[in-house]
Amino acid sequence: MADKDKILLEVVTPEKVLAQVKADIVVAPGYEGEFGVLPGHLPFLTSLQTGEMYYKDGGETHYLAINGGYAEVLPDKVTVLAEEAESARDIDVDRAKRARERAEERIKKAKSEGLDYIQAEAELRRAMVWLKVAERRLSVQ
Repeated sequence: MADKDKILLEVVTPEKVLAQVKADIVVAPGYEGEFGVLPGHLPFLTSLQTGEMYYKDGGETHYLAINGGYAEVLPDKVTVLAEEAESARDIDVDRAKRARERAEERIKKAKSEGLDYIQAEAELRRAMVWLKVAERRLSVQ
């Protein structure tokens, strides 16, 4: 496949550049739902929600967990500026499980103790995405 048949993907968080690769397709969790980008796509800008992102390079699929941010799509490039992101290979499954348990406990206590239910729900959603992406890695090994 020639380079013109690829799209440059850059995934950046405040801490690091997570990915800078040429991909065949990029799929990300947009604010209004999942979207896919192929080379030559029409330009657009969107916010991102917490969810799973992946890109394909040849026969290989790479997964990332994304927690908010923005994506700029150009015909030859996708730039993701994520508030938080982690590749499947870097996710600590035990830490994500503990985060899920903490969030579930906060949700149970939210009404009785006046905790922020919406924040607890967002924490649970994040932990569940991190676990889902980690499972993708474990199922490939």
